[in-house]
Parts: sequence; C-alpha cells; structure tokens
Amino acid sequence: MMENENLKVTGIYSKFWRITLVVVSMLLIFVGPTYFPYALTKLKVDYFASIGIGFVLFVIGMGFMAFLIRKKIITV
Repeated sequence: MMENENLKVTGIYSKFWRITLVVVSMLLIFVGPTYFPYALTKLKVDYFASIGIGFVLFVIGMGFMAFLIRKKIITV
C-alpha cells in the first residue's frame, strides 16, 4: 500500500490554487496591456487613459508573479 506523502489539498499551496493563481497573473500580464485597452477604446474611453490602465494591470500582474515566486508557490 502506498504511503500518504503529506499532500496539501486545501490552502494556497494546493495544486488547484497554484494553477489558478498562475493563470490569473499571466492574464494580468498579457491581457492587461493588450486587449483591455482595446476594449476600453471601443467603449469610447480616452486612449491615454486606457493605455494607463493597461500599464497598471501589467504592473499588478508582475507584482503578483513576484509574490508567487517569493512565497515558493512557483519555482523558477
């Protein structure tokens, strides 16, 4: 019989949450500065405001990715 290897099923270190957090950070990094400003310009928002919001989303995504790496949720 196989031994239980201290698998964490709940919490931030579970496989589900690790994958979800990585996908969210990647969406912020890649979709934030590309598709989000495009959608805002289609909604008649000022061009520079939409670019600024896209840049802010990019910075938030990079900060979130750095947080995940620092907490050893992602190993590089």
